[in-house]
Amino acid sequence: MTPIKVLFLCIHNSARSQMAEAFLKEYGGAMYHAESAGLEAGRLNPLAVEAMNEVGMDISRNKTKNVFDLRQQGRIYDYVITVCDEASAARCPVFAGRHIKLNWGFPDPSQFSGTAQERLEQTRQVRDQIKDAVSRFISDTSIKE
Repeated sequence: MTPIKVLFLCIHNSARSQMAEAFLKEYGGAMYHAESAGLEAGRLNPLAVEAMNEVGMDISRNKTKNVFDLRQQGRIYDYVITVCDEASAARCPVFAGRHIKLNWGFPDPSQFSGTAQERLEQTRQVRDQIKDAVSRFISDTSIKE
């Protein structure tokens, strides 16, 4: 069986898309091929790294990627899922081929304010929301495939 190809997109590929990719790889297994990218490659958000470590997933060595590089490589996906706000999602490039485009808008951890502990707690909430969304996605797509 050919894996379902999924691309998660956000602004800098520093937190939300990285977390979504990690969850789909962990929970989706061989049924999925997950990647992530950003409108511009940024730096991994240390709060996202810490929040994912808390659930046993090490994303600290992940590289951030630019979505336009993936597009130039001619990548084709079954699903392109934006995890940023709708205005930012509208700036994402169009990929060749037929795919389903979804938007899962989550708050951006790089925009959180407060103490380090408060920002980590907000990042944990986003992490858990992303985990739930990925779990629903797996449930929905495994029924269809």
